[in-house]
Amino acid sequence: MVLDSLAKSLREALKKINRSSLVDDRLVEEIVKEMQRALLMADVDVSLTLNITNNVEKRAKEEPVPKNSNPRNHLIKIIYEELLRILGKPREFHIKPATLMLVGLYGQGKTTSAGKIAKFYMKHGYKVVLIAADTQRVGAYEQLEQVSTSVGASFFGIYGEKDSRKVVKEGLEKFKDWDVKIIDTSGRNAIDSSLTKEITDINGIAKPDEVVLILDATIGQQAGKQAKAFNESVRITGVYITKLDGTAKGGGALSAVAATGAPILFIGTGEHMEDMEYFNPARFLSRLLGMGDFETLMAAAKEFQNEIDENSIEKMSQGKFTLKEMYDIWDQMNKPGLFKKLFDSLPMAAGGAVRKDADDQFFDESENKLKKYKVIMDSMTYWEMENPDEIKGSRVERIASGSGYNTTDVKNLLKDYKRVKDMVKNIRGNRKILSMMKKQFKGANLPEDLSNLSQ
Repeated sequence: MVLDSLAKSLREALKKINRSSLVDDRLVEEIVKEMQRALLMADVDVSLTLNITNNVEKRAKEEPVPKNSNPRNHLIKIIYEELLRILGKPREFHIKPATLMLVGLYGQGKTTSAGKIAKFYMKHGYKVVLIAADTQRVGAYEQLEQVSTSVGASFFGIYGEKDSRKVVKEGLEKFKDWDVKIIDTSGRNAIDSSLTKEITDINGIAKPDEVVLILDATIGQQAGKQAKAFNESVRITGVYITKLDGTAKGGGALSAVAATGAPILFIGTGEHMEDMEYFNPARFLSRLLGMGDFETLMAAAKEFQNEIDENSIEKMSQGKFTLKEMYDIWDQMNKPGLFKKLFDSLPMAAGGAVRKDADDQFFDESENKLKKYKVIMDSMTYWEMENPDEIKGSRVERIASGSGYNTTDVKNLLKDYKRVKDMVKNIRGNRKILSMMKKQFKGANLPEDLSNLSQ
């Protein structure tokens, strides 16, 4: 979960409200002080923090509680509405064929972000090409080429060419029939006349549908100044904030950019190419406060289901469940961050109860355990995978030695396998459950269009 420290502090404040038998001025003042500390720790501007919290205090003390509500819910609603103001207004982003130009200073993560955006479009079935227009930075050509390969996108660049305008012209001509063309432009240490002229020229050549500014969340409130300067140089249609996970300055970056009026389109939430999401302020805040996010939950659940091969479920239904079947299922499920994405989308009452405020550690341990077990199983022979009950004594020692783990790890794997096998036996005896599983893994219970479910 992004902005963990801020999320934890704000959730504690909401818990205090829910536990209180009386919502009076004293409680409101305590909550306001906790909010101030949390927002300042997240690098939100002091004046903005005071403005938000003063509004919360004023409204909580003066606004009458609606007839269809109660004092606790009314206070939480006020906090939600005031916090939402610092995240800016959402901008609709239509997934359609387009030319995108990415701009930003050195070290903001443009090239990695180009790969993430390419993967995002490719998941929707579009042909994507990445164009290497960064002719200034050493190694930029090779890095974008590597990123393109990793996500399966096409790549265009002219090795050694210093004229970025020529690269863009030829790239757009060669790949004119591609659905999505993403131009990775050069950066500088600061916004100067040469950078401004270059991106202005490329903008004139490409006539992009989107000009996306890439900003690193770790720069905090400075993000606002950069957004303003780039917007004055070339009209920005959206901002992508990278590295929003694991930084204390994320709140500053989000609020500073929103204050400029530049719409935040995407946020980067991790190192993997899948760790990017479209930014919707209301949904983002709901997750931050532990209120859940139904649309993201449904999308994550659908993604989780799509990872599982229906053939694996069919084999289970027929009673065939060896280590080979378990390996195949784990291999399909072991997508980075997928478990966390599912549970982060749950309301605090549901997800929080399961996580017990230790979600990151819990899911990191779960994913690491799966990775360890896969390595151990890779050290087994095909016969051993098909006959796990015969793995004893010297076989355990050989597998441990070959995998780099110890015999206890191998034995733990076999114990967990037996637990799963027993569970499969119980499910197999219930035809109704099996029928439901087969239906579920075809995705029949999840709608393709989730837009009408987010309200």
